[in-house]
Amino acid sequence: MDISELARRAGVAPSAVRFYEDAGVLPAARRRANGYRAYVDDDLARLRLVVALRRLGLAPIDAGRLASLCIDRAEVDIDLAPLIAGQRAAIERQRADLDRVDGELTDLELTIAAAGRARLIKETEMAADQIRVLFVCTGNSARSQIAEALLRDFGGADFEVFSAGTDPKGVNPYAVRVLSEIGLDWSDARSKSVTEFIGQPFDYVITVCDRARQTCPVFPGDHNSLHWGLDDPAEVEGTDAEKLEAFRRTRTEVSIRLRPFVELARQARRATPVV
Repeated sequence: MDISELARRAGVAPSAVRFYEDAGVLPAARRRANGYRAYVDDDLARLRLVVALRRLGLAPIDAGRLASLCIDRAEVDIDLAPLIAGQRAAIERQRADLDRVDGELTDLELTIAAAGRARLIKETEMAADQIRVLFVCTGNSARSQIAEALLRDFGGADFEVFSAGTDPKGVNPYAVRVLSEIGLDWSDARSKSVTEFIGQPFDYVITVCDRARQTCPVFPGDHNSLHWGLDDPAEVEGTDAEKLEAFRRTRTEVSIRLRPFVELARQARRATPVV
């Protein structure tokens, strides 16, 4: 193959191939009788490896050296293995971040839809004054407790907020700690069963279980249902600092979801209902 085809198949410009050859990153090309460069599949494999290593942040000379070692030994060089592992770890972090953002966008779309439905509800006693919200999970020990506390703070007098669980386990002390860090005293809170709220009217019932690992309970009644998939911070194992940090992440994630929810719910309440 000629230099143009080599460059095309490697995803670089022909000038990059010449640069790598002049800098000693790639071995000098073979020459045909007419003087033009001639390349084979081994040259393409070497160039592709150099390009991949450059994308990992290696300097041209280092990329060429490691590419030669890998090709000559037919195995991954010991210096290259940590770079590959580091890149894979970075990709996993990016994938987790994208999954989290995707979940937050989905939650926001559902919140907007729920607020829209609320505009179509006739005025009833339930819709007369405060916006009634119930957060539901399994143990009512961490996520739903944090959500209840934060919405009471963010929503103020416009909201009447509760939380409950299908299998109450008591309020997690780490939940109390992370709320106290932002000035919310939650020391008197108790874990409640959903049976305490059966038959009561709510504008919104929001489940906060982890989509991937738990089946969230279904709360009966006429209301807008939302699901916010949150990891359970109580499942994190490790030191006291690591557990506390997990609960801080949950506090942050709940805050991110609550900000638009509060405004959308208020707008829906202010809108003139269809009679």
